[in-house]
Amino acid sequence: MRKQEIDYILGRMLDAYGNVSDLNITVGKPFQVETSGELTGVPIDPPFEKLTPFQTEIFALNLINQDRRLTETLLREGSCDSSYELPGKARFRVNIFSQRGDYSIVLRKLETRIPTCKDLDLPEAFYKMAEEKNGIILVTGATGSGKSTSLAAVLNEINEKKSVHIVTLEDPVEFSHPHKKATFNQREMGNDFDTFANGLRAALRQAPKVILVGEMRDRETVEIGLSAAETGHLVLSTLHTVDAGQTINRILGMFPHEEETQIRIRLADTVRWIVCQRLLPKVGGGRVAAFEIMGSNLRIKDTILHGESEGKTFYEIIQASRAFGMITFDDYIVELFKKGLITEETARAYASNKGVVGRGIDAVKSAAGQATTDLGKLTIDKDYGKPARPSFR
Repeated sequence: MRKQEIDYILGRMLDAYGNVSDLNITVGKPFQVETSGELTGVPIDPPFEKLTPFQTEIFALNLINQDRRLTETLLREGSCDSSYELPGKARFRVNIFSQRGDYSIVLRKLETRIPTCKDLDLPEAFYKMAEEKNGIILVTGATGSGKSTSLAAVLNEINEKKSVHIVTLEDPVEFSHPHKKATFNQREMGNDFDTFANGLRAALRQAPKVILVGEMRDRETVEIGLSAAETGHLVLSTLHTVDAGQTINRILGMFPHEEETQIRIRLADTVRWIVCQRLLPKVGGGRVAAFEIMGSNLRIKDTILHGESEGKTFYEIIQASRAFGMITFDDYIVELFKKGLITEETARAYASNKGVVGRGIDAVKSAAGQATTDLGKLTIDKDYGKPARPSFR
C-alpha cells in the first residue's frame, strides 16, 4: 500500500459524510468514520468488508513514515501519537495503538480554521479568561469533548487584543495560529521537545506571557505549571476529569499526602477558571457543548484550601455564583433545553444531578403552558373504603 493509496482512502473517508470528526481503522471492521458521535462504515471501491491485521499494520507503517522515534515508542509503549497531512484537504492527529497483537488507528480531523468565541457561541466567561494576566486556566472533559477547540478560541481572543508572546506545547499542534497582535511559537512534542515537563521548563526561559500546555499528564508538569503561574505567567491546559471538584482532587492525587496542604495553598492562589465540557446530541443532528464553569472567589479559594464539606461543595458554590459568570452543568443543560437545542431525554440522560435538571425542565415546560406530568385529571373515588356490594346472578 503506497502513500497515494493511503491518501485516496483517507480522502474517501473524509468525503463520505458531513461533519466527520474521527477516522477509525480497526481489524475485523470496515473503514469507519465518526459523524455526530456515531461510528459509520465507509463504502470504498474495491470494498473492505473486514480489515486484516496485515492491512492495518501496513496502513500504520505508512502513517509513521519510517520515523524512528515513533516506531520505537510504538514498540516500547504499545501506542504512539503523530500528525499527518492530507495535502489540500485536512490535517490529522494520529494515534496508533496495539490491541491483542494487531494495530488499530484513530485519526482525529483537525480544523484548519481558527475558531472564535463568537463562532462557537461560548459563554461570557471565556472572554474574561482571555483578559486574565496570570494564573492557571484548566479546560477538562473526556477525549473528543472539544477542549482543544475551546482553548484555541481563548488564544485567538488574546491574539486579537494583546501584543504578547505565546508559547504552546502540543502533542501534536492542532490549530496553527497566525501572528496577529500576539507572537506565536507553537512547539510539537517529539519534533521540538521530548516531554511536557521539559518543554514547560524550557518555556520559562523563552519570555512568554501565555503558555499553553497540551495536557497536565503528571506531577512534574503540574508542579512546573504552578511555578509558572506563580511567577506571573498565564498557563492554560487540559485534564481528563468530569467536574471542577474532581479536577482539584485529581491534581492533589498526583502529590504525596504530606504535600497536600502546600499544594492546596498554591492551587487556591493560582487557579483562575476551571471549565468542564461535554458534547450533547443536538436536535436536528450534530452536537452542542454543555459547560460547567467555576471561577475564583473567596468561597472557592476557601474550599480549595480546606476541602469540600456539607453545605460547602464546589457544586453549591457555583450554583450560588451564577451572577459572577459561573454555572453548573445542570443549569447549562436546562438552558439548552429551554432554547430547544436538546431534547428532554438528552437533558435527563446527561444530567449530573437528575433532580435539579428535572425541576428545571418542569419549570421551563410550566412557563410555556405545557403539562409537567403525565397524570390525567384526578377524581375522588367515592366508593373507597365502602364494603363491596353483593352481585346477583
